[in-house]
Formats: sequence, structure tokens, C-alpha cells
Amino acid sequence: MVERSKKPVPIPVSPTRAENQGFVSESDRVKLSLPTGESVEILLHGATVISWVVDGQEKLFLSEKATLDGSKPVRGGIPLVFPVFGKPTEGPVAALPQHGFARLCKWELLGRTSETDTSIQVDFGLGPENLTADQREQWPYIFGLIYSVNLSKNSLETKMLVRNEGFKTFDFNLLFHTYLRIPDVNNLTVEGLKGTNYKCKVTQSEAVEEAVELPINSEVDRVYANVPGTVQVKDRGQAIFKIDRTNLEDVVVWNPWDGARKMADFGPEDGYKDMSKRPTALLSRIRVLMPLGLLVCIEAGAVSKWHTLEPESIWEGSTIINL
Repeated sequence: MVERSKKPVPIPVSPTRAENQGFVSESDRVKLSLPTGESVEILLHGATVISWVVDGQEKLFLSEKATLDGSKPVRGGIPLVFPVFGKPTEGPVAALPQHGFARLCKWELLGRTSETDTSIQVDFGLGPENLTADQREQWPYIFGLIYSVNLSKNSLETKMLVRNEGFKTFDFNLLFHTYLRIPDVNNLTVEGLKGTNYKCKVTQSEAVEEAVELPINSEVDRVYANVPGTVQVKDRGQAIFKIDRTNLEDVVVWNPWDGARKMADFGPEDGYKDMSKRPTALLSRIRVLMPLGLLVCIEAGAVSKWHTLEPESIWEGSTIINL
């Protein structure tokens, strides 16, 4: 569990509405905003970021059919993947659902932990006490997660601290499954992947990326391992998102293309073509979701290999998306 002595200290809530307008806590979500108008909204369910607005424009994709009541993972925004990426069939995580339990659980709001005129941060916690009995049986380790979301004028940072609070070593994956909103997938490219080894789930093959700027013109589902620097999402040659990572070595690029039509919670059905008119997603293992038209998922994460955490050890990774 996340012990109280190890949790960040929240900023005391001021009694007046004017002083608290940048931080609004509701029964199922938290809303942050800056005096300059930027805002972010995070559900307690999965600690999922579902909105990021800058200059009055939404930067993340959220499916019109997304379920927000906690009964299933959210399709869009920034779902959290932990402690496993994908659906393994063997080992200590074999009993877990696809992408683990972090996106399925209700997180504890730890509070605002920093606030200035130009940025505001909120923290969430998750431990064994927040899991169901079945989930604790499926992954019987003593752990603590602290998830931080920091909103600035032209950037959004997400950060995860993983602590092994038990006596047994465990392995884990972590990913920020980010859905980004773009103007037009036909004019979009992704830069920063050249020379990187990747595994393609569509063709079941491995290769080295040769393109300086990767276009998205069909279904894409690739895990790029050990990406060295900044990844940029470009529209007509101009960078619209710049993604930097700390201790998150991998980037996933994903676009279901026509496969989006088979997803019951993906809407509108042609939304993968024009996400500029609808919500889009961001990422932490950078994932580009580019449908036939205008959707990009870029996810930053640590997923190409297992990360081992010894008892009483801490691991931390973060990603920041700059406009």
C-alpha cells in the first residue's frame, strides 16, 4: 500500500471558491485549470486523464461511446497500463486482464501537491487496498503507486512512481496509453523513430525503422524499443506535439484503421478518420493511433522488457507533451 508517511503532502484547501477555482474535486473526477484558461480533467476511475484543453481546443481524443462509470476501461484520454502490457499467457501476470489492473481501479486522490500561476499538479495513489480480492490474488505483491499529473500553459506531464513495499521482488511493465487529437491523419508524420528496432504486431515481424518521418496510412501497431530522444508528431511538416520521456525507453505507435469499426466502444465509427473534430489521445509509451483519417495514439512506456523491482526499491518514469 502507499503508506501515509510516504505520500506527498497535499496543499490545504482554501475555504473560498475564488481561491479554489483551479482545483475542483467531484465525486468521480478532478478538474485542474490555470488562470490563462488551460485545463485538464481526470477520472478517479483508472486515474484516467479524459480531457486536456489549451487555447480553447481539446488535445485528447475521447470516444463518444467511452464508458466513464468505472465498469470498464476508458476508450480515449490517457489510460494507465500496469503491471503488464498486453495479455501474457504465462508467468506471474498470466491471470491478469489485458494491460493489467491500474486502468480498472478507483484511485485515491492524494490532493494538490503544487500550484503556481503557471502550473498545477495533483497526485493519486493506488495500493493493494484499492484492488478487489480477485485482483490481489492475481497479483499478490505489496506495492504502492503514486501518479502525478502536472498541467502547465503549453504542456502536460504525467509521472508514475512505483514502490515495492513487500518482501518479494516483482517484475512490471508501465505505459501511458495516450490518445492525441490531430487535424488530419493524411498530413501527419511521426519523427524521432529512425534507426530504432521495432516489433510490428500487424505483420508479426521485427525490423529497424528507416523513415525519418513515419507516415500513417494503414493499420499500425508497433513497439519501438529504446527510442533515444524526442518524438514529434507533425502536421504538414510542422510539429504539433513534442513528446519527451524520462526513464521510459519505449514508444508505441498504434492506429487501428478500419479495425476501429470492430471496437464496440469506439465512436463515432468513422472517428478514426477525423479526430480533429472529436476527442483525441496522448501517450506515454508513445503510441500513434492513426485511423484512415485523423487519430493518433502515441504512448510512452517501459514495455519492451520486464523491469525488476527489489523489496523497498523505487522506480519512477515520466513523459511530458509540449505543444
